[in-house]
Amino acid sequence: MTSQKILAFSFLCSFISCTENKNTVGEDETNIRNVRLQSNEAIARGDSTGVARVWTNDYHLISSRNFEVSGLERNRHWFAKEFSSKEEVRYVRTTANVEVFSEWNMASENGTWTGQWREKDGLVKFTGTYFAKWHKQNDEWKIRAEIFVPLTCSGSSFCSKKPF
Repeated sequence: MTSQKILAFSFLCSFISCTENKNTVGEDETNIRNVRLQSNEAIARGDSTGVARVWTNDYHLISSRNFEVSGLERNRHWFAKEFSSKEEVRYVRTTANVEVFSEWNMASENGTWTGQWREKDGLVKFTGTYFAKWHKQNDEWKIRAEIFVPLTCSGSSFCSKKPF
């Protein structure tokens, strides 16, 4: 094979590989965004089991008030308690960006979130930003960790209680 043919063949192979990789990344991003929607829908239903379906077994949460919970079951229990002890609980994550590192089956997601629940003196409303680390396991994208940063809080005296 001449050096020109080798160069052309190498270019073609790298182009095909890059195209396949971009298609996989696009598919993975779509899957992650769909799983995020499923998570939001489960929260809207007050379904802690449905929320937990999108987490890895070692899922870790850092809440907007610096509360940390590790493990799928502990987090599921925490959500179940939130749903049963508070009225009008809503959390919505709105994805801004997803970046996929398909070679390691990992991805990052960031965006904005809103949260609310009813206190005796009014409806607490939060907004903020979040970061999620995703991991693809057995061909399914699952959330391994999430960090929520608050940017606003209004509607109740609850907002004057600063976290540690």
